[in-house]
Amino acid sequence: METEEKGGKGDRRRGKGSLYIVGIGPGGTDDLTGRARDALSRSECIVGYTRYVGLLSPLVEGKEVHTTGMTREVERCAKALELAREGKTVAIVSSGDAGIYGMAGLILQLATEDTDITIETIPGVPAFVAAASVLGAPLMHDFASISLSDLLTPREKIVERVEAAARADFVIIFYNPKSTKRTEGLPEAVEIVRRFRKADTPAGIVRNASRKEEECVLTTLAEIDRYYDRVDMLSLVIIGNSTTFKKGEWMITPRGYKDLGEPF
Repeated sequence: METEEKGGKGDRRRGKGSLYIVGIGPGGTDDLTGRARDALSRSECIVGYTRYVGLLSPLVEGKEVHTTGMTREVERCAKALELAREGKTVAIVSSGDAGIYGMAGLILQLATEDTDITIETIPGVPAFVAAASVLGAPLMHDFASISLSDLLTPREKIVERVEAAARADFVIIFYNPKSTKRTEGLPEAVEIVRRFRKADTPAGIVRNASRKEEECVLTTLAEIDRYYDRVDMLSLVIIGNSTTFKKGEWMITPRGYKDLGEPF
């Protein structure tokens, strides 16, 4: 656990210790909610994945900072709880929303016996919402979000979920679509979806949504293979349902309104 101690004063009015589980949004500070900013301001200690804490550098100056690299989530959560039990006001940060593939569930699992600290989850803008806004309006109807990482979920279960979502005609969001070591999951998932969708079904890839390095590709289910080299763990893939269509540079899934009248 990397630690940087710079002092700071805590807010002890909420009990012996307080722990905020903060969703910081997709990455840019412009997408932080007011509640998230307030929680970070109140906290004397910040805990999180090194990359995500770095995105908040202007907001955590002068605070006690604890960071770790990837795959050390349990360690981070344990540290945040330890600091809160010491009577400090702590914020543990997750990208997007802390309750969606984030730290909220793990903190609450580990803290089931804690009665001497106050825990509050602060919602954030989910990464798939940011990605969808870049593409247009692909999530206007029912959708399913599926992580393709088999680090915590068996591959067989992922395959079952992809097939079920494709069969049910959900718009599908793929989180964690590809890493340097895990390259087969996305092609396998796309092939499953192709069994249930037309070749011209719109598909979008958004990388670094709402960050300076943002990239976006709007293509089709038939052509998405051409862009696999642009996909990594900072990307999300969204595949439309049977009604999704492209309009210029937009990907749109209609909600089903019957009388739209004359176009504006």
